[in-house]
Amino acid sequence: MKRKLMSDLIRWKNKKHRKPLILWGARQTGKTWLMKEFGRTEYSHTVYISFYNNSRIYNLFERDYDVKRIIRALETELHETINVENTLLIFDEIQSAPRVVESLKYFCEDLPELSLISAGSLLGVSIHEGISFPVGKTDELSLHPMDFQEFLMAIGENNLSEYINDYTSVELVDHADRYKELLRTYFCTGGMPEVVLRYTETHDWKEVREVQLMITNQYEGDFGKHVNPRELPRIRMIWNHLPIQLAKENKKFFFGQMKKGARRSEYEIAIQWLKDAGLVHLVPHVSKPSLPLKAYEDLNSYKLFALDIGILGALSELDIPTILKGNIAFTEYKGALTEQYILQEIIAANKTPYYYSGEKSTYEVDFLLQGNNTIIPIEVKSEDNLRSKSLRFFYEKFKPEESALRFSTANYRNQEWMKNIPLWAARGVLGKKS
Repeated sequence: MKRKLMSDLIRWKNKKHRKPLILWGARQTGKTWLMKEFGRTEYSHTVYISFYNNSRIYNLFERDYDVKRIIRALETELHETINVENTLLIFDEIQSAPRVVESLKYFCEDLPELSLISAGSLLGVSIHEGISFPVGKTDELSLHPMDFQEFLMAIGENNLSEYINDYTSVELVDHADRYKELLRTYFCTGGMPEVVLRYTETHDWKEVREVQLMITNQYEGDFGKHVNPRELPRIRMIWNHLPIQLAKENKKFFFGQMKKGARRSEYEIAIQWLKDAGLVHLVPHVSKPSLPLKAYEDLNSYKLFALDIGILGALSELDIPTILKGNIAFTEYKGALTEQYILQEIIAANKTPYYYSGEKSTYEVDFLLQGNNTIIPIEVKSEDNLRSKSLRFFYEKFKPEESALRFSTANYRNQEWMKNIPLWAARGVLGKKS
C-alpha cells in the first residue's frame, strides 16, 4: 500500500530547519502504519512509543522537560539506542499525554537534529480541552483517507493511477468505462486503509461493510469515552443525521430538520468536537465570492460532509450491489456520494473548499476554491443532464480569470469558459499547483 504523504515525510526529513512533526488525522486513516513505514524505509533504526495506557513511559516526562535526560531515560527503559543521526523517534497516541505534547517545544529548541514524529487520533479534541500546544515549534502534516488515485495503486491499477494526471488525453476515452467501474467500487469501499485492504484480499462486500461498521462503532465508542455527557446526545444526533442532510437537494445543514426548534448555537460545541476528531468536514458559505475567500466566510451557513465516502455509505445503509450497477452510484441519493467524493478529492489536494449561493438561493455553486489571484467555481453533476445554468450564471456575473470546473461522468471537454472533467480524473486537476 502506497500513500502520497510519504513524499512529504521525506521532504520533512531533508529540511535544513526541521522541527518535530505532528501528523494529524482521524482514527483509522493509517497514521501509525505510515509513520512506521517511513521509519522502515528511510532510517536505519526506528523507536516507536505509544502513550495509550502507557503511564510507565509517560512518567518519564513528569519531572522536567530536559530532553537529553528524557532520551537517556527512554533508552534505559526501552533497551534501545536513540541516535540522532539515524533514528526516527515516533510518539503515537499523544492525545493521552499532555506533557509529551508540551515537550515537543523543547525537542525543537534543544535537540533539533533528532527526527521526531508524533500523532494522536483525538489530538485536536484534546488541545481544545486544555492541552498546551507548542505553537510555532512543530511542523505539521495531515493524513486523510486514501483518495481515488491511491485506491487505484492499492488494487494494483498503477497505470490507470498515473494516467489520471493526463486527463486531457484523447486516448484516455478508451479507458473511461474502466475508470467508471473502478470509481463505483471506490464509492463502496471508500478510502479507509483497512477497508481497502480487506477488499483487495477478499473482494467480499459483506466483509467490506463489516469493517466499515467496525470503524463507525469505534468512532461512536469515542463519543462515549471522551465527550461531556451534556454534549453526547447532540454529537450523536449530528453524526447520525449526516446522511439525511446530504440526501437533500439543498445540502446546507438545517438544524431544524434534526429536531423541531433546534438552533445552530445549541450544536456549535458538538460540531467543533466532530471537526477536531477529524470525522466531519465543514464547508462554509461565503457571502461574496471575492479574494480572499476566508474574509467572506459566513459560518451561519455551511455544509457538513463525512470524512470518508465509504463510511458515509455505511452510515446511510446503502446497498452495495445496487451502487455497483450502471450510473446509479453517481445519481443515487441525490448525488450525495458524488459531491462527497469531490469534497474528499479537494481535501486530499490540500485545498480549502467553500460554497456560494445567490440572493434568495436562486442558484448555487457547489464549491469555490481560491486559485492564482482568482476564484475557481466548481459544479458537481451526478446526472446525464450536463446543463450548467448556475455555473454559467456565476461565471458571467463574476468573470473569474480561470475557467470554471464541472465534474461529471462525461469525458474531458474544454468549452473556453468551462472545463468538464471526468469524475475519475478529479485528483489530476485538483492536485495541480495553483
